Amino acid sequence: MKKGRLGGRRILITGAASGMGKTTAELFVSEGAQVALVDSNAAALESVAREIGCPGFRADVTDASSVKVAVEQSAKAMGGIDGVVNAAGIFGFTPLADSTPEQWQRILAVNLMGPVLVSQAALPWLQAAPAATIVNISSIQALKPSPRVGAYVASKTGLLGITRSLAMELGPKIRVNAVCPGTIDTPMARANLADTGIDVSSYVIPRLGSSMEAAQGILYLTSDESSYVTGIALPIDGGRAFH
Repeated sequence: MKKGRLGGRRILITGAASGMGKTTAELFVSEGAQVALVDSNAAALESVAREIGCPGFRADVTDASSVKVAVEQSAKAMGGIDGVVNAAGIFGFTPLADSTPEQWQRILAVNLMGPVLVSQAALPWLQAAPAATIVNISSIQALKPSPRVGAYVASKTGLLGITRSLAMELGPKIRVNAVCPGTIDTPMARANLADTGIDVSSYVIPRLGSSMEAAQGILYLTSDESSYVTGIALPIDGGRAFH
């Protein structure tokens, strides 16, 4: 008998050494999945892989050759790939007048091209899987943008477009969805918002979200419970987007 909601599934998770990626990996393992961890931070990756008991492979998601190797290693370790969670991402808080082309290029490379490269590299295994899934981590900023985060908004809005396009292109065999977290209590969020402060006054539920709350949405879109769901952007945002 399959254990948990992901029993028998083999899932590759990027950005798995911290934040939402790490929490998602922990949750998926508890739900019976085999998980391969991919991250650019070698030291953190080694620690998390040892803690969770999963194989970890270092990769820079902006580098196609690095991604290809990590995906191949993940597939070999798990005997295939049934699903991908693209959780690797970076944030940037810079007014347009002060931003540089290099800042824009870096954010777009990680947040937009990263998921494309990972999904592309994993495609042969996903196509061979009986019920494959891709879940992209977009942002509530893609649905209701804030000022002074233009590059980040562009990257996450673009990721929603890619999600919908791939859902059309790869369906019905491979389901492709996105989650749009609000401000989630992660080290990245606290580090990037330390100077400006964390304002939750526009949230119906006026608090930070937890990584586990985001991970539960990712679990739903990866599990068979969402077998009739593809191409969606699921807000996990305490009600910020709808008002």
